[in-house]
Amino acid sequence: MIEALHLTKRYGERTAVDDLSFRVRPGVVTGFLGPNGAGKSTTMRMLVGLDEPTSGTITVAGRRYRDLPDPLRHVGILLDAKAVHGGRSAYHHLLALARTHNIPARRVDEVIDLVGLTAVAHRRAGGFSLGMGQRLGIAAALLGDPQVLVLDEPVNGLDPDGVLWIRRMLADLATGGRTVFLSSHLMSELSLIADDLVVIGQGRLLAAGTVADVVSSVAPTSVRVVAADAAALATALQGDGATVTTPDRETLDVQGRSAREIGTIAGARGITLYELTTRSISLEEAFMQITRDAVEYGSPTEAVR
Repeated sequence: MIEALHLTKRYGERTAVDDLSFRVRPGVVTGFLGPNGAGKSTTMRMLVGLDEPTSGTITVAGRRYRDLPDPLRHVGILLDAKAVHGGRSAYHHLLALARTHNIPARRVDEVIDLVGLTAVAHRRAGGFSLGMGQRLGIAAALLGDPQVLVLDEPVNGLDPDGVLWIRRMLADLATGGRTVFLSSHLMSELSLIADDLVVIGQGRLLAAGTVADVVSSVAPTSVRVVAADAAALATALQGDGATVTTPDRETLDVQGRSAREIGTIAGARGITLYELTTRSISLEEAFMQITRDAVEYGSPTEAVR
């Protein structure tokens, strides 16, 4: 588990992270979101000991990164896929990491195969494409077979096949009980892979919880119903916290009842349904609403508004 408690980082008079507290639980993929300048990179750098907090703590399994024995065996990190000596081959880059962290050399071949770089393992990393470099960075993160993965923009530069591959791999790792903490600007991708979210803006926590809870906190899920006798169905659905609005004579928008419940109630009363659709806003729409007051730079359209 990763836990931040009252984490704060100041650079002179600028506060990059401001009294930030959250938890990242094992067994799920947690997406780390925020606008540019929100403090995501600073938080990740403090997590892995590259920056020292001004105050507060951020720990892995209750310990600071610098206090972990053989840290690469505990935490796999991808913060900058370009942080590789361009003159080294992929194999020798990983071998150097393995030797300095007491990891058997056979593990190098395993992760190279796992990320699909076997055919180019002895080519210089300086000649790699963006996607190949990203795969090498992921291989380095997996080298120590860690229980915690911290990945910054892991799908950056990957082709569709690579995106599908990493989506499945991270889901499998989380299912196996590992902690997976990743940042991404691709909302559509996070909506497919993430179970939990941590959203920050201007260094502060804006939202945290499951994807469904974060999205519904902005706009609760509703069900659009088109029925032969909408008035009778509306009466039957009222109560127990449910709310019903009627955009037109045949249509209902229902909150507080699931599509299954609505279908059961309509069936019991012999009311024919022409449409029964669960409606919710997208993760991207929820993110825009949650962070609208915490963006560093607004678009020209927003400036006009």
